[in-house]
Amino acid sequence: MQQELFPPIEPYDQGFLQVDSLHHIHWEVCGNPDGVPAVFLHGGPGAGCSPDHRRFFDPKHYRMLLFDQRGAGRSRPYGEARDNTTQHLIADIEALRSLLGVEKWLVFGGSWGSTLSLAYAQAHPEAVSALVLRGIFLGRKSEIDWFLFGMRQIFPEAWDDFIGQLPKTERDDPLTHYHRRIMDPDPKVHLPAAQAWAAYEGRCVTLLPSPTTVRAFGGAATALALARMEAHYFMNGCFLDEGELLARIDRLAGIPASIIQGRYDVVCPPISAHELKLAWPEAELVMVPDAGHSAMEPGIARALVAATEKYKSAT
Repeated sequence: MQQELFPPIEPYDQGFLQVDSLHHIHWEVCGNPDGVPAVFLHGGPGAGCSPDHRRFFDPKHYRMLLFDQRGAGRSRPYGEARDNTTQHLIADIEALRSLLGVEKWLVFGGSWGSTLSLAYAQAHPEAVSALVLRGIFLGRKSEIDWFLFGMRQIFPEAWDDFIGQLPKTERDDPLTHYHRRIMDPDPKVHLPAAQAWAAYEGRCVTLLPSPTTVRAFGGAATALALARMEAHYFMNGCFLDEGELLARIDRLAGIPASIIQGRYDVVCPPISAHELKLAWPEAELVMVPDAGHSAMEPGIARALVAATEKYKSAT
């Protein structure tokens, strides 16, 4: 993966933006201070940003904003689900755009980040110069149900371990019962549940087994925010009307877009990317033949960098 991306860089500016009386959003800016603006929207929700996420963009060309969404990463309070909805996140992106004085920017998002990218672009198409979307998730009930039950078809061992954390009487509705545990204030209750949830996802995101990925997902520093935000958003239908993102696709007319999808993505199966392309013919769909879900799979990483290179001329 390392050779697929630009060299590691450090931010030249960073800080916290207080967006309400509760939430403080951590942000960082990297690359060329006079470059083409771009914003990176991480997955999960709750996964947070990592240093490698800076490396999808040519730092000589782009001025990149990365930020941890409410409850995730370095934003505070950590793991906080109150006042945390898709609409709040859209407002936070606009607040950060105003903070940086950006007129239009390239919006880059994968997995949940693709959901948020589409929702943001549909709310503020005038602010989007191009879209780079990876591992499409449209926030529909069928996609949530697939995560909870369907992935068993491909990763039965991982699903057995996931569902096995619940009593047999609760296994017909894992979302409700995991949500209750993950939201419990007692770490002895919420941390084991969060780690089981996150490890389940981590075991399914790569084409080939990756113990390093599983450890990263299941570690205490990552698992709580990831599991808590995902359970919170899934319980609330991602705060979107069913099918909303496809129904409002006409709002994106004229915005250049690339959809990058792993052929063997089990977490966000290719059918969603296919349906998005059918609804949005002008978007480019790149189906990577030898990849799963992770942005760090070599074929996915190459395609994402190719997309950000392609949109260097977007204004």
